[in-house]
Amino acid sequence: MRTFIWILIGLSALGFILAVISALFNVSLFGVTAEGLSRACSNLALIAIAVHLVMKEKGYNK
Repeated sequence: MRTFIWILIGLSALGFILAVISALFNVSLFGVTAEGLSRACSNLALIAIAVHLVMKEKGYNK
């Protein structure tokens, strides 16, 4: 499960980097605006936090 959390964090970081690039160069990457990428980045980070807290609460430390 820890791997899943790291994947979510990595995708969130990638979304953030793509949002910054999209905003700097004023382009739409893959047909998605910078705002859309930013929202996806935030949502993925929140999901990673929620999964981590649920696993911590249930005692899944592996």
